[in-house]
Amino acid sequence: MNLDDFSDLIQRPDGGVRRDAEERRERLAVPPGALGRLDELGEWLSAAQQSVPVRAVEQPRLVLFAGDHGVAELGVSGRPAGGAYELVRSVLDGSSPVAVLARRFSVPTRIVDVSLDCDPELLPESVARHRVRRGSGRIDVEDAMTPEEAERAIRLGMAIADEEADSGTDLVVLGDLSVGGTTAAATLVAALCGTDASVVTGRGGAGIDDLAWMRKCAAIRDALRRARPVLGDQVQLLATSGGADLAAMTGFLLQSAVRRMPVILDGVVSAACALVAQRAAFRAPDWWLAGQVSGEPAQSKALDRMALTPLLDHGVTVGEGSGALLALPLVQAAAALAAELPEREPEKPQDEDGDGDEEAVEPEASAVDGG
Repeated sequence: MNLDDFSDLIQRPDGGVRRDAEERRERLAVPPGALGRLDELGEWLSAAQQSVPVRAVEQPRLVLFAGDHGVAELGVSGRPAGGAYELVRSVLDGSSPVAVLARRFSVPTRIVDVSLDCDPELLPESVARHRVRRGSGRIDVEDAMTPEEAERAIRLGMAIADEEADSGTDLVVLGDLSVGGTTAAATLVAALCGTDASVVTGRGGAGIDDLAWMRKCAAIRDALRRARPVLGDQVQLLATSGGADLAAMTGFLLQSAVRRMPVILDGVVSAACALVAQRAAFRAPDWWLAGQVSGEPAQSKALDRMALTPLLDHGVTVGEGSGALLALPLVQAAAALAAELPEREPEKPQDEDGDGDEEAVEPEASAVDGG
């Protein structure tokens, strides 16, 4: 598998349609600029949909890729190693923040077990049936998985994207359910951006103390030494320093762009996968929105590299797709405003405004002034 092949398959959103959407925006009754970034979002959606006026976002979907990472054994996360199952369980039970938001916004949720470290029998068949492997390797001392497993994970993500596009999903909110995932993500970002471990090391969604941060920074430093020699091969990079869940997300993002299906990214994990995907197909980021600022320095590095500006900055660090899901109503509002606001009434020609009568009176006025 060569991810560079995606470069020829992915085209940008339709530029001609976007210009038409911009021209329509100039004719709306609300003055240009009064809606701020909502104008830009509406025009972006028009180009993605190839439709003026833009269509409403009526079938969004929350897709969460789940996996455990062996590097969590080093105590680099606020959650116990192998604890991603509990995150999945809380979403399925409806008790996690993202589950509450999805219920409130009436957004269906799909969870894909790519590499959880638990017995598959503990999960519904619809969640566990796609698993590539049980957990990912400790990336500071070993590969996350084999190249063959990385390819399987990427193809799994591609297949999930095709299923969503075929089912009529018109926008995806993308997130992860992982323990140790931010360490792998930060390693990928540091490798691709050519920076040091300390620059990308954050405290994760669950938060860690200073000692755990130091352990995490050391793990990323060691993982970086293993990542740099394989930078020229995205599949090998994911196999060496990513994880099966991150590889699946990368495949999902690339195939979503092929299928012209917009995606809202959540935190550092989805941003890291997007950065790998951009390395393969430079036009792909034109199909993505950054949902929110997660507070992770690696996310900021990745988004800067892709020229993506987050829609929200509310200090939400819980992860699991919550920040991206909070941005969804903003995108839906932008679509509604672009589609439903009335256009200005056309200005009447001057000869219909009584100008001729005024000209007829002017000689009298002059005569009076002269007398």
